[in-house]
Amino acid sequence: MSHDLSLARSHALDLARTLMVPVVLFLSGAEYGVLPADEIDDEDDVEVIHEFDPWRAH
Repeated sequence: MSHDLSLARSHALDLARTLMVPVVLFLSGAEYGVLPADEIDDEDDVEVIHEFDPWRAH
């Protein structure tokens, strides 16, 4: 978890490219986090900021 959006965004993009799976950058409380997209459920109490897909150009 991170309090810095630009740092979290950078790590999310790197993680997506390393794992070659879509990852989601989310806000939970006052912190940003990153998880593989398939691990985020609709019931989770998070606000999705962006999804990074390594197969699409950004």
